[in-house]
Amino acid sequence: DTTSLYFHGAGGDTLGRHGHSRDHRPDLRQMVVGLVLDGEGHPVCTELWPGNTTDVTTLIPIVDRLKRTFHVGEVCIVADRGMISAKTIDELEARGWSYILGGRTRSSTEAQAIAGSDEGSYRTVFPRRRTAKDPAPLRVKQIWREERRYLVCLNADDATKDRHDREAIVAALEKALAQGDKSLVGNKGFRRFLKTHGTRFAIDEEKVAVDARYDGKWILRTNTTLAMEVVALAYKHLWMVEAM
Repeated sequence: DTTSLYFHGAGGDTLGRHGHSRDHRPDLRQMVVGLVLDGEGHPVCTELWPGNTTDVTTLIPIVDRLKRTFHVGEVCIVADRGMISAKTIDELEARGWSYILGGRTRSSTEAQAIAGSDEGSYRTVFPRRRTAKDPAPLRVKQIWREERRYLVCLNADDATKDRHDREAIVAALEKALAQGDKSLVGNKGFRRFLKTHGTRFAIDEEKVAVDARYDGKWILRTNTTLAMEVVALAYKHLWMVEAM
């Protein structure tokens, strides 16, 4: 995983650059820090980059370095789309590396079409939890687009949260509409459910209904032949790494 550190006052003359700040301090120079952990959460190695380095440019060099240093014969890259670009995917496939890549359901037209598709049938990875410590319920199904393999993952708990969040936005939107349109223009959350009605705004019920189709869903793309359950659980382990 990567994070950023920023400099106060003097310092950062070599690695310090202005870039996307995770700490919301774009006024300060920063550097990007990469950390590799083993399966037990112990640090294996670190890397430093100039503060304007993007995540998508760091993955391939780091994996190459790990393969050489530790004589790794085979790898499977598990990452979210913040670490991956189309060019990086081409590099992964050119090198013959396996990958499992996560993407936001609402991030692209293709992802939305896949998430909203009626193709395939879901298989339960986890049953409904019996205690608070049990994993959240998870169902998975597989969809192909030409040679590309996708998995649609459905989390019942996340679906409930997404529905409640949307209901809260729509309720706030109705209240704001009663107070006048000007309060809506600058609010991105409001705009996604709005349509123009003559010279004024109104709630777009069709957009609300379409959004509900993606509740609790996330998309994985993989070139592996692993079982659906294995792919989904491998991606869930990525969240555990990021939490360390």
